[in-house]
Amino acid sequence: MIFFIINIKSGSKSTSSKAQLIQKLNKIENSSLHFTEYSGHGGELAKLAISQQASKIIVVGGDGTINEVASELIHTKMPLGIIPIGSGNGLARHLNIPMDFKSALNMALHGKNMVIDSLTWNSKPFFCTAGIGFDAYVAEEFSKTQHRGFWNYIKSTLSSSLRYVPIQIEINNQMEYVFSLSIANANQFGNNAYISPLSNIQDALFEVVKISPLHFIEKAQLGIRLFLKTIQSHPKVAIKSNDIFEFSIKKGICYHIDGESLISEDSKVKIIILPKSLVVVN
Repeated sequence: MIFFIINIKSGSKSTSSKAQLIQKLNKIENSSLHFTEYSGHGGELAKLAISQQASKIIVVGGDGTINEVASELIHTKMPLGIIPIGSGNGLARHLNIPMDFKSALNMALHGKNMVIDSLTWNSKPFFCTAGIGFDAYVAEEFSKTQHRGFWNYIKSTLSSSLRYVPIQIEINNQMEYVFSLSIANANQFGNNAYISPLSNIQDALFEVVKISPLHFIEKAQLGIRLFLKTIQSHPKVAIKSNDIFEFSIKKGICYHIDGESLISEDSKVKIIILPKSLVVVN
């Protein structure tokens, strides 16, 4: 049985468009449709799929829903298919999963299995990117808006850039201010904004992308380089590969995991790679 987990609230598609998607999914033989109703529900549905011995789970949603489901599939042999309808779709884009529903559905149903790395942020799993600083600030601002989609994310980014101030962190017992500190398993945040263009999701390493405080013009240059896949050549950007990374932050500041905004409860952060721990359909 194919077990669909659907976040109908993901992304900015119209209600009628989403209704058409559901009609198409209802026609698939030997499958069942399950809809997320609250935060964390995706993980509960994933456990249900495992208990029912589903042959495959297919998520219809964005990076946040994928995170909830995939977190329950680490070190299992359950294949995870992805039909991206979120605002960013960073993991799907890295995996070259089509943004077109029909093509993505065909891949999820008939594609081949591949095994990718996962990461943990103080035991919280993630699969695409995580971080503190500017991108976390934007994620928090975006979470407060009523509308999803790329252009609304851009609006949140532009308005955030006017208010945001660099944060202080501690790395190797040295305090420093950063514009942002991103942890990249995949190569992008989503929407083809490449925070770590050379990241390989199967190499048992992740990239730490540290961006020093920026002036206005440098912010504009950084934004352009994000979409040109050349951020690594920006003079304020340093990228290093790791399998373990530790740093310290103030409790209560924003951070994000796969685009979802969270508030730090710990002052010390430890990032660990879990090599070849998740089966995805590609």
